[in-house]
Amino acid sequence: MIYPITLYGDPVLKRPAEDIEKGSMDVKTLSEDMFETMYQASGVGLAAPQIGKGLRMFVIDSSPMEENEQGIKKVFINPEIIEENGELWAFEEGCLSLPGIRADVFRNEQVTIQYFDENWVAHTETFTEMPARIILHEYDHIEGIIFTDYLRGLKKQLLKGKLNGISRGQAKVNYKVKVPVKK
Repeated sequence: MIYPITLYGDPVLKRPAEDIEKGSMDVKTLSEDMFETMYQASGVGLAAPQIGKGLRMFVIDSSPMEENEQGIKKVFINPEIIEENGELWAFEEGCLSLPGIRADVFRNEQVTIQYFDENWVAHTETFTEMPARIILHEYDHIEGIIFTDYLRGLKKQLLKGKLNGISRGQAKVNYKVKVPVKK
């Protein structure tokens, strides 16, 4: 099932997500749906809040970003970052929930993370470079952080109009979206 992508301005994107209790839901089906949704939107990562679900879960597939296309495809349930290491490096990030907006974000080149996979097997792994960046970006989503939160000064001011437009549904995309409801 392909979910609509929740656009900037929806409160679910700014709230820390809730842990998933083992056995409380079908995480295998949800992860398959999240991969299908992500691929349909040409993404490399997707967090549950981006489909309107305030759950601590995200999926990644870094292969489109890897030169040899040998990427890392994984499901992360109830993840916790153990450590971030290495040099900070800038890379122009985008986000399916903020279509048309891109900006350089500095992130560590290595992350160690503890998580459960879709079979509830526990893992502690270290990732580097592009997979680490994608994981850190998606992890931010389950913490209620979006990449534009890292921007300061003029860059942030210049994006304000575009962000307001996205929150009103003024976004050109080729995938299903859910426009935030204004009260």
